[in-house]
Amino acid sequence: MRILLELLRIVFLFIFGGALVWVILGPIYNVHPSSGGYQWLGAIGVFGFLFVMYRNRWQFSGWYKGKRKKKLSGRVTRVILAGAAVLLASPWVIAVVDY
Repeated sequence: MRILLELLRIVFLFIFGGALVWVILGPIYNVHPSSGGYQWLGAIGVFGFLFVMYRNRWQFSGWYKGKRKKKLSGRVTRVILAGAAVLLASPWVIAVVDY
């Protein structure tokens, strides 16, 4: 039962956390008309940030009490965060290059 509750918590965090961030980022991406087609790259970046937040912080405050819970290594965290930042910025960069 705890695993099911934790899965529901993950779904809730990713859907509503992603939607909350997207409410802020969506209008910013729509400033340039040609960046609208590449917003999906920004969405992947948002989920990258949420993944790191879950693995490094949120998983320790949930219902699941398994033995395999551990943080991401510092190197993996930096790589995922750098990739997510590049993905968040890519719609603007592509729009400027495409313009």
